[in-house]
Amino acid sequence: MSSVLYDTPGPRARRRNVLFSVLFCVLLVLLLWWVWQKMEAKDLLTSAQWKPFTESQAWTTYLLPGLADTLKAASLSMVIALPLGAVFGIARLSEHRWVRAASGTVVEFFRAIPVLLLMLFANEFYARSTDVTSEDRPLYAVVTGLVLYNAAVLAEIVRAGILSLPKGQTEAAYAIGLRKGQTMSSILLPQAVTAMLPAIVSQLVVIVKDTALGGVMIGFTELLNSRGTLAAFYANPIPSFIVVAAMFVLLNFLLTSFASWLERRLRRSKRSTGAVLGVEDVDELNAAEVGGSYGSGAGGAGM
Repeated sequence: MSSVLYDTPGPRARRRNVLFSVLFCVLLVLLLWWVWQKMEAKDLLTSAQWKPFTESQAWTTYLLPGLADTLKAASLSMVIALPLGAVFGIARLSEHRWVRAASGTVVEFFRAIPVLLLMLFANEFYARSTDVTSEDRPLYAVVTGLVLYNAAVLAEIVRAGILSLPKGQTEAAYAIGLRKGQTMSSILLPQAVTAMLPAIVSQLVVIVKDTALGGVMIGFTELLNSRGTLAAFYANPIPSFIVVAAMFVLLNFLLTSFASWLERRLRRSKRSTGAVLGVEDVDELNAAEVGGSYGSGAGGAGM
């Protein structure tokens, strides 16, 4: 089927696409085989390299504590960044120019700064200007950097989600006497949530992955940082990378699966027509209708 941006390929184009696909798969298999051979030559994938992961010590001492710190930093960042981003996103739609200007300046400023730089700055700030202990400082710095950056990104997601709604929604709300705050909280935001959910979940996945930046630069003992300690102790860098990558994939897959389920549930609830009437309710309505018809008929006969 043709479209504005894409024409249906003909027989020659289809054969060429199949040829390119087969060629790409062959090259990919050869590349993987070459990498496998190189690692096998250096004994990087022997059974001894994987044996630590069959023991509880590698998990309880390194991986699970690192996963717990990753989840702690990501959860705190999500809990703080989501409402903060919603506030700034709504503020950018304010009727007051000074509110729009102030919120827009904050959002654009923190969107333009790399999240790693925000973490480093926060770490130095907590070290020089606060009484936060050296043990807690990396967590504070990671959460601060993630909140500042992702709140700014989420603010733009919220603003775009609200602006994507038809203007008739707002006009209808004003027509029935709702104020701007009531319109935003009762009509616009509930409808925009479903449209914003995929983008919000993508940003939450970014938050989970960006916790690794704190482990690399400021010594935060998250999952990737704990992997380095484990690899140094057991001398198995490649298997440890593979296991940690699989853990990140599983974690983000669970997050996106939950978001997909929540989105389907929200869409089904919005398609609902309202409360379901039982048999007794229908009988009462029918009886009332019959009674009203009988009464009006008797009144008409009396006239």
